[in-house]
Amino acid sequence: MLGVADGLAALSGILVGFTLGLVGGGGSILAVPLLVYVVGVPSPHVAIGTSAVAVAASAAASLAGHARAGNVKWSCALVFAGVGTLGAAGGAALGKMVPGDSLLGLFGALMVVIGLVMLRPRPSTGDADVRLTLASAPHLLPLLIAFGLAVGTLAGFFGIGGGFLIVPGLIAATAMPLVCAIGSSLVAVTAFGVTTAVSYALSGLVDWRLAALFVIGGAIGGALGIALCARLTLRKRALSLVFSAIIIAVGIYVVSAALLGLNPHPASREALKAQVASNTESTL
Repeated sequence: MLGVADGLAALSGILVGFTLGLVGGGGSILAVPLLVYVVGVPSPHVAIGTSAVAVAASAAASLAGHARAGNVKWSCALVFAGVGTLGAAGGAALGKMVPGDSLLGLFGALMVVIGLVMLRPRPSTGDADVRLTLASAPHLLPLLIAFGLAVGTLAGFFGIGGGFLIVPGLIAATAMPLVCAIGSSLVAVTAFGVTTAVSYALSGLVDWRLAALFVIGGAIGGALGIALCARLTLRKRALSLVFSAIIIAVGIYVVSAALLGLNPHPASREALKAQVASNTESTL
């Protein structure tokens, strides 16, 4: 039987999916604040682990579509994702060691930075023929490794997909067109999400019931967002600006809540594991 938290999780998933479909990358950054402040997940760590599952599932679904459209530069994407996965594993392990309130405060600060970065227009042109070959490796490989490791560490630490960082990272490393960077980024988003989710799941910090509802809601919201986006193509830049402002505002609130001690009550690690196990059993 579905409870209030279950309904709020599904609605939160719809909101995240809708924003992703409407304005593109960056929507998943809202998953953790929604799980903590709207759904009422008592621990930022459980919220991060649960959101990582949803991010990975959503990215994998989107990747299939971009791959069919030929928008994925597989050689570059696989190197970026492979190196970044190591960073994501390390970042996830480090994130679990940071106190919940401090982690939320850092997360809010990251949201503000992300919102500011998203205000800048991204170039749509680039080298559509870029490939990682023996000839191009001396130039491309060091850049792909450096950007992949840095972005993967941040993605694992905060339990986010990192698409808003991966896209500009791929463009900076390879000069590929924006559409290819978006498609290729989903390889890394999926890999980072799976890595972070596994790390948190092994520590008993994933609420599988809420994750499933979030994914279902995200699929519904994504379809609605994509449909509306097709009708608002000429206003997409304006929508992106509004969304960036929302991310900045939420980030400021999260930082303020952490500094003022307004975050939801902390729970012990044992209590959190018991709650997650109970939800998982009820789902099964």
